[in-house]
Amino acid sequence: MPELLTLDQAERLSIEQVHDLYGKYVSRSQVSLIGTFGFGRDLVESAQGAWITLRDGRAILDFTGGVGVLNHGHNHPRVLAARDRYRERRRMEVHKNYFSPYVAALSHNLAALLPGDLDVSYFPNSGAEAVEGAVKLAYKYHGGRRGTVLHTDIAFHGKLMGAGSLTASPEIHFDFPRIPGTDSFAYADLESFRLALERHTDGRGRSDVYAVVLEPFSASSLRECPAEFLYEVRRLCTEQDIVLVFDEVYTGWGKTGELFHFMRHPGLVPDVLTTSKSFGGGKSSISGYITREPVFRRAYDNLGDATLHSTTYYGFGEETATALEAVAVAVEEDFPGRARKLGELLSAGLADLAARHSGLVASVAGQGALHGVYLRQGPSLPKAVRDLIPLSLAKDPQVTAKLLTGAVIAALYRDHGILTFFGSNQRIALIVSPPLVAGEEEVQIFLRALDDVLGRGVRRLLTDFVREKVSAAKAVR
Repeated sequence: MPELLTLDQAERLSIEQVHDLYGKYVSRSQVSLIGTFGFGRDLVESAQGAWITLRDGRAILDFTGGVGVLNHGHNHPRVLAARDRYRERRRMEVHKNYFSPYVAALSHNLAALLPGDLDVSYFPNSGAEAVEGAVKLAYKYHGGRRGTVLHTDIAFHGKLMGAGSLTASPEIHFDFPRIPGTDSFAYADLESFRLALERHTDGRGRSDVYAVVLEPFSASSLRECPAEFLYEVRRLCTEQDIVLVFDEVYTGWGKTGELFHFMRHPGLVPDVLTTSKSFGGGKSSISGYITREPVFRRAYDNLGDATLHSTTYYGFGEETATALEAVAVAVEEDFPGRARKLGELLSAGLADLAARHSGLVASVAGQGALHGVYLRQGPSLPKAVRDLIPLSLAKDPQVTAKLLTGAVIAALYRDHGILTFFGSNQRIALIVSPPLVAGEEEVQIFLRALDDVLGRGVRRLLTDFVREKVSAAKAVR
């Protein structure tokens, strides 16, 4: 019998042992990429709210928001209590033959919270799966008689084959096979959108577009669709019977100051809404797509098609029970209001830093608890830095932006115990995305730290960063 590692042994592994096992059984490249950052050389002991405690006792302020997953912060007590209750009562986990009271209640609550007749829900596991389910629903709605789905030129909808076919981020740089019939238009550009519709309209005025998939707020590029654009897209989709899908996987559950970003526009209702990330309260891997009743009824609501779309874990218990409590927390603790307050603090604070460090900061952008800082790249890298860069990295057209933003991330973590990350869609930004349980004290800690780091200047930041990376890379090997 093979020797298997136990849970207890896993929790006692050293970082060197974790790197070794990752290199052998997960990905050597992940070890090389992440292991050379400070956070890639640490292990977490526990986490609560906006804070992480490392094994060595250091406290880390987590300003990543779990890349959208942790609106509730780490280990929200109400979410933990709901999961404990579920296990203590030995509730049934997964079964396709029994109706789930949790699915029933969660679907009801979503319909009660969302505008219009967004009434019918389906719960898969990931955001990409929710997007693919929404697109599949739209295709079936038209009975396969239309063949085109439109997305934007900065879209990020996931990395599966289908969702990846609708993603325009350079993060997906390999030429994977794409689902047929995809086309793009410029984000928030009405003329470009109208031209895209015209490209897929025949001489008799019949559209071949079955779905438009759109992020009202692009979390990966920190850009927002203006109200007039969204209303006109809605009007044109209604006029041409095109299923309009709003992807709010990242921005849902209060992140930008409304329960969902599109809800700041009265009367605006998509045909399908996708959600994930914080939907699971930071503990549950769950997503959902919620559709208007007429769209669902035409697509799937008959005996022959009732099981045409399904997932292995449909009816999963603990995930839907967790989401029930996570949604209740987001509403009762006013996550949208918290995001607006965080947004006021961040907008003012980041604008002040941009003005005082104008030689390094090009611009800032964002809404609510989701902001970004764009750094100036400068004409060229200092020679001392160029001499330390591996040739493969030097060929990257965004090498300067990545190195400079990475240098700020490394310094914030190394010298101030603050965890951040950078976005990689078109332009590189330092992402500022605190959980919605953070408060003014955490924001001020972050702003003071960023002020100190930016004050070091480009040359020092880059030189320290590259030397740290080279030293760490040797240690990882």
